[in-house]
Amino acid sequence: MPKIVRPENCHPAKTLWYDRKNYVTINFVVQNPKDVQVDVQDTKIILSCKDVDDNNIYNEIEFYDRVYKADSREKVFDRTINLLIRKVKENVAWPRLQKDLAKPTWLLVDFDNWRDWEHEEEEGMAEYEEYMDVSHFICLYRSIYRSIYCALVIFFLSFQPTWLLVDFDNWRDWEHEEEEGMAEYEEYMDMLNEMKDKGEPPAMDDLDDLSD
Repeated sequence: MPKIVRPENCHPAKTLWYDRKNYVTINFVVQNPKDVQVDVQDTKIILSCKDVDDNNIYNEIEFYDRVYKADSREKVFDRTINLLIRKVKENVAWPRLQKDLAKPTWLLVDFDNWRDWEHEEEEGMAEYEEYMDVSHFICLYRSIYRSIYCALVIFFLSFQPTWLLVDFDNWRDWEHEEEEGMAEYEEYMDMLNEMKDKGEPPAMDDLDDLSD
């Protein structure tokens, strides 16, 4: 692309940026941008455009570290120009966007999208260790519970003398005898009712007649 020339009368756009593991995102705040030109180089970025009032906008930023110029994405919106810049050194945090320690007034950190990704892995490991501690505590609690339960069973059984045994041959579950007896009674009553429905039994004389 042709080299971008800085206009004589221009001012920089307000710029918001935030850091990620593999890239940085830059948002140039421009109302209804037009004639947009963006030049991403290995060490810096240049933006030139006009805003809604035809004011010349020009930003030039020398990066904190090297980037992949061929692996950068640009998108123009009604109020911003968004750029996604790929880092050469992945998983290396950028403490600032520009190389120079002196930060310009128009360059700000986008705290709405900022994330302390450096400590995300540490926080994830801490959560995992906390989960493992809780799991270990639960397993330990269950083990202690079983041990106490077994000890109590053995303790109460120890009060029964060895010479005292249950006679299982004559053992009867008398708790359910009443229910079983009621069932037998109901069955007997049903049988009597069936006999009544069949009528009176034949007399002995009638039986003699049948034998003839």
